Amino acid sequence: MKRFKEKTVIVTGAGSEIGRATAIRFAREGANVVLVGPTTQTLEETASEFPQDRTWIHTDNYLIVACDISVQSQVQEMIKLIINKFEKIDVLVNNAGKAVQSKVTELSAADWEKAIDTNLNETFYVCQAAMPHLIASKGNIVNVSSLSGIGGDCNMAAYNAANAGISNLTRTLSLEHGADGVRVNAVNPSITTTNMTNISQNNDTKTNQFLERCPLGRFATHGDIAAAITFLASDEAAMITGVNLPVDGGVSTSNGQPSF
Repeated sequence: MKRFKEKTVIVTGAGSEIGRATAIRFAREGANVVLVGPTTQTLEETASEFPQDRTWIHTDNYLIVACDISVQSQVQEMIKLIINKFEKIDVLVNNAGKAVQSKVTELSAADWEKAIDTNLNETFYVCQAAMPHLIASKGNIVNVSSLSGIGGDCNMAAYNAANAGISNLTRTLSLEHGADGVRVNAVNPSITTTNMTNISQNNDTKTNQFLERCPLGRFATHGDIAAAITFLASDEAAMITGVNLPVDGGVSTSNGQPSF
């Protein structure tokens, strides 16, 4: 099924695990995919996994843009490149981000600013620059926030604050631009099998603590997150906007009591 045939889809952080899985899924479903990240090498690795038979669109249906999206001028240039190549933007997936771990009393100003820049500010800059084109196409945005944007975590103050900002920015954009025909949603993953996570499947104590609170009893995979993103971006979600969707195996349903 080619739900995104001839749609232009931007994926930031496309060299990361979730970004890569998402970009590949969009490509398999017919999209013209714009891969955005800080280095060309990781983006080329993502593109190498795209389907080789692209005859249902054309032979050159992706664009690699290596840039620093924490810099507004670079974001604006990125948007110009995309419009020059594909003439429109239909879907924006803001996936770039980085976890910063520290207690509030030990958190440096530099680390605080870095967390805000690489999570909240980058999301805002790209949303702002892409919005006129999304209004023109009646497109949509899917922000990748975190369950940390809904509830708190110990030693994650900066990351929590940045993702809470993304979650509420999502709601605000949906209110401001619903009348323009633009939907804006977010996915909020819990622990996933990515390099950003310090908890591994081999860390028995922390793994068991998490899994005891998870009704489905496992971590999310990159594919799980990509599936949620592509659903929210598709016409199947045409009546869904302003939603922060936990993709967490049910962790957020608990009030913290142990299993019986």
